[in-house]
Amino acid sequence: MSAGSGRADVVRAIEATGVVAVIRLEDGALLRDVAHALAEGGVTALEVTMTVPRAVPLIAELAASPPAGSIVGAGTVLDAETARQVILAGARFVVGPVFRRDVIEVGHRYDVPVMPGCFTPTEILDAWEAGADVVKVFPATALGPGFFKDVRGPMPQLRLMPTGGVTRENAGEWIKAGAVAIGVGTALVDRAAVKARDFGAIAESARHFVEAVRRARTPGGAGKA
Repeated sequence: MSAGSGRADVVRAIEATGVVAVIRLEDGALLRDVAHALAEGGVTALEVTMTVPRAVPLIAELAASPPAGSIVGAGTVLDAETARQVILAGARFVVGPVFRRDVIEVGHRYDVPVMPGCFTPTEILDAWEAGADVVKVFPATALGPGFFKDVRGPMPQLRLMPTGGVTRENAGEWIKAGAVAIGVGTALVDRAAVKARDFGAIAESARHFVEAVRRARTPGGAGKA
C-alpha cells in the first residue's frame, strides 16, 4: 500500500484480509521478527499496542520499513495526544479499547482511520455516528457472534470488528455473523512462541486465521482452517 493511501484505502485493505494482529510484547526488540512472521502468514494489518515498551519509536521504525504489503497501526490508544504521536510516528490506523470522540477527530484530521472500542449497542452507534471507520467490539469474549447478528439486524450499516475471545475455532463464526474483520491477540501472537522465538509457529497461526476468514466468506464455507 502506498504511503499516500487515505482512510478509505486503509480500511479496505484491512477488510480484504479480515485479520488485525494485536501485538503485545514484553520485549519490543522482537517486534520486527514478529511482524515479518505475521506477514509471511498473510496477516498484514499490524496493530502495535501502546503497552509494548517504547511503542512510539518502535512504530516509527517498523512503519519506515514495514514487511511487504503490511500496514502498521497503533493500539490501546486512550487519548488524543497519544493518537497524534503515533500518527506522526507513521501509524496508518489507530485502535482503542474505549470510545473517545477526540481520538476520532485527531485521526480524521490526519486522514487516518480510527477503530474505537465499544460494548453496548448505544455506544456502538454513538461511535459510528462520531465517524468511527470500524467499531471494535470489546471485550467480545463476553458477547459471542450472535451479538453481531442481533446488532446488525436493525443497523446493517455498521462495520464491526470483534477483539477479545477470538480464536482459531470461532474466527469464521464472527465473519459469518457480519464482522468485517477480526482482531486477534494472544491466539495469534502466542506468548510462548514469542518467548521461544518460534516465528514459524506465528506464521503458521496467521495462515490459519486468514484461511478461516476466507472460508467463512466463501458461500458454503466451513469458516475454519
